[in-house]
Amino acid sequence: MMAQAPGKTTLTGWLFKGPALTLLAFFMVYPILSSLWMSLQVGKGMNFSFGGFANMWRLTQDAVFQQALLNTLTLLVVQVPIMITLAMLMAVALNDPSLKGRALFRTAIFLPCVTSLVAYSVLFKSMFAFDGVVNRFLEALHIMDQPIPWLSDAFWAKTLIILAITWRWTGYNTIFFLASLQNIDPSIYEAARIDGIPRWAQFIKITLPALKPVILFTTVTSTIGTLQLFDEVNTITPLGGPSNSTLTLSLYIYQLSFKFMPSFGYAATVSYVIVVLVMILSFIQFVVARERRRP
Repeated sequence: MMAQAPGKTTLTGWLFKGPALTLLAFFMVYPILSSLWMSLQVGKGMNFSFGGFANMWRLTQDAVFQQALLNTLTLLVVQVPIMITLAMLMAVALNDPSLKGRALFRTAIFLPCVTSLVAYSVLFKSMFAFDGVVNRFLEALHIMDQPIPWLSDAFWAKTLIILAITWRWTGYNTIFFLASLQNIDPSIYEAARIDGIPRWAQFIKITLPALKPVILFTTVTSTIGTLQLFDEVNTITPLGGPSNSTLTLSLYIYQLSFKFMPSFGYAATVSYVIVVLVMILSFIQFVVARERRRP
């Protein structure tokens, strides 16, 4: 069989990659560059002109943007650690061979991930209404003397958003932890039990180091998802809740673009704040999770 000439092989490879690269350039590279150029424009609607760094200066003067940034970071700092911890603990429990009905529990935990974002958000809004089933249940158990204003109080509105996204995405992360746990050799735990190492020490010394790559992956993806949080906030607490207490950056971008008088240039600038945050936080997480070399 005759070998193909190197030049012909290279041409064939580029012909195969060409359509994919063209689509990537059209649907990814061009929108990125276009939005970057748009972030340098000022004006309302389609009447805009080049403004340089005026939009960046506007960020420092915009109290609504600062509130949205603070809300987003608050949800990130509070919700992501809770969700990752719950996912890890549930994965450890589901990986226990003595647990009966493990398949049923795994299905139940993963079901929230495949539900419609809007559908479950509407359900949460109904359940946590002032006269909703949650308040009635708490009053019936005499836990609360009066209904909790989940949707009209700033603190409780944030709490509701955290509960909603934790309920939906914890099972998604649990699957990754469970898959990683099943790759750990059971003989390691058997040897630890023979040596008399308690369960808590096995978790710290064996389980956590083995889960380190998954912890990094789920933390980064959860961070990116929380920084882009939109559907739950927009549905449960329209316009960002009471006094912008649940307004996120993504919802603010939507309002700047479509809800109020369009300011596409400023909206593009705010979107790049999310890009910068994702880059910085992801870099920090990779540095923290990096293996330290022993001397």
